[in-house]
This record gives sequence, C-alpha cells and structure tokens, in this order.
Amino acid sequence: MRVTHLGHACLLVEAADRRILVDPGNLSPAWHDLEGLDAVLVTHNHPDHLDLEAAARMLRANPGAAVHTDTLSAQKLREQGLDVTPTSAGEVFTVGDVSVTPVGELHAFNHEAMPRIPNVGYVLRADGEPSLFHPGDAYDADPGEVDVLAHPLSAPWAASRDSIAFVARIAPSSFLPVHDALLSPVGRTMYATHVQNFSGVDDLTYHDLHDGESATF
Repeated sequence: MRVTHLGHACLLVEAADRRILVDPGNLSPAWHDLEGLDAVLVTHNHPDHLDLEAAARMLRANPGAAVHTDTLSAQKLREQGLDVTPTSAGEVFTVGDVSVTPVGELHAFNHEAMPRIPNVGYVLRADGEPSLFHPGDAYDADPGEVDVLAHPLSAPWAASRDSIAFVARIAPSSFLPVHDALLSPVGRTMYATHVQNFSGVDDLTYHDLHDGESATF
C-alpha cells in the first residue's frame, strides 16, 4: 500500500492495483487534475468542504471512478450530471480487490438547521496489504483492527489528549498524521512528541508526510 499526502488531509491510496482518492477538500488543489482513479471517497459531511466545480472536472476526467460521498454533496454533484453514491456507515463495498467500510455516526454538522448527514470515516482493506483507517471527523468510530491510522489534524487537536487517546484506542502499528493548512511546524513537532510520549501504543511507527510526500506500508 502506497499512500501519498496531497495536502489538507487528502490522500491518494494505491493498493491492489487500485488508485483511491480519500477526502478531497477545497484547501488541497493537488487533487484537481488527478486521472486514472478507481474511486473517490469523501469523508467530510458538508458540500462547502468540497470545491464542487473542481470535483466535477476531476470526476469527468475519471469516468470509471466510483464516487462515495455524503448526501448533501451527492445532491450537488448529481445536479452537475455526475453519478455518485451516498455513503452509509457500516455498508461495505469494494473497489476491485479493496474492500471499503464506512464507519461513524450521523450528526447535524453542529447546526440545528442542517439535515443529519454522515460524519464518516473509511477503512480500506485488501488481501496481503495493510489496512488503513482515515477517520475524517468520525473520532468516536470503532474501525476494528487496523494497521495504519491516517489521522486528520487541525490546530486545536495538536495537543489534545483526546486525540492521543484516540490513537491509543485504535492502536495501529503505523501512525500517519495528515495536517490541514493551519497546523504550524511547531504544532507538528508538538503533536509528534505527544504521540510518542503518551500514546501508550507499543512499537508505533510515526510517518510525518508533508504535502506531496509518500510512504509505503
């Protein structure tokens, strides 16, 4: 499994001869011109988190890609003539030989007026490959046993003991922080120190990928 951090928690995962884009966001333009994708998985839960014009352009360049997203973004993308599948937590689907499990709960996106929409993360598994969990905002999800935790971080999370407890509870063998644009180099270093000192996970390998960097598991 090869994982490339495209910026702002967005990953390109290559496993079992499949190319899967996870969590495209409007602060990471690196995904806009990608081609040769087999699937696109949107973890976030509000269409304002997705550059819909860029997404539509990218999806038209990848007509064979299966697109799984939240209900609101699905509606917006369908208005542009694109075929997308709303994500349901717990519903396992496959991308070639890669199985994908959405995990998480429904929530109202912190606004009483908003419909309840998926607060979802994804677990990717393939025979002979490590498993990877990208929680999106689903910090309370239980993904089962996973090898790699690709944990989105924002500045308020940098020193959060709740975040450290999340890493310890998931207990991966590899930890891949994926930073948003707000987390400073000082914040990255501080978070790495907290994880290494307080995670309680034995033999945890820490991979701090900057934008455009890859790691192979």
